[in-house]
Amino acid sequence: MFSVMIVEDDKVIAESLKEGLTKWDYSVHIVQDFNHVLDEFLDVKPQMVLMDITLPAFNGYYWCQEIRKVSEVPIIFISSKTDDMDTIMAIQMGADDYIQKPFRLSIVVAKIQALLRRTYDFKEQDDFVTFNHVILKPSDLTLSYKEETVSLTKNESKIMEILLNGKGEYVSKEKIMRDLWEDESFIDGNTLAVNITRLRKKVRDIGEEDFILTKKGVGYAINKE
Repeated sequence: MFSVMIVEDDKVIAESLKEGLTKWDYSVHIVQDFNHVLDEFLDVKPQMVLMDITLPAFNGYYWCQEIRKVSEVPIIFISSKTDDMDTIMAIQMGADDYIQKPFRLSIVVAKIQALLRRTYDFKEQDDFVTFNHVILKPSDLTLSYKEETVSLTKNESKIMEILLNGKGEYVSKEKIMRDLWEDESFIDGNTLAVNITRLRKKVRDIGEEDFILTKKGVGYAINKE
């Protein structure tokens, strides 16, 4: 049974989510102390976090960053904020997805199921993927080039795996989104673009410049040069 931690100060919404997810056989914990969210996270050890942005004391962005310091557990923001920048900020802070309120429980469940499958179904036989001396180890969530190594989120690792398997051929945004989220209608282009931007920076940090190419209207590819 997968465990889900809900960080939501609206008791009606939190209890509604708990009731709905319990029917899908998820174990659900609702955070009670919004001053010590990280402590509850470490105590509960959930496999998924649903996080509101507007919270008492510290906001969801803060707690997302705190969780990311100790765990790569999947995090979905659920918020009434509708500005694109809020979605972008959530992804930049380390979230895996973003759902706007009001929401349909069926959408929340579908996103949770897709994200859990993507997160916990990495194949052990996929020891590494390599191209032009860049080595991706999906099981370790690491990317290496020469003597340098950087840690990736699960989304970043999956995107890099898709591009590396393309062997320098362009992969459409739609295909990447289908592979990541199983149905591109559940995600927009901004979320993918932010993940690509973060991935580019990490690749530069280990010494490989211009490794990910973009062709407008076509998609992304690994630089063959």
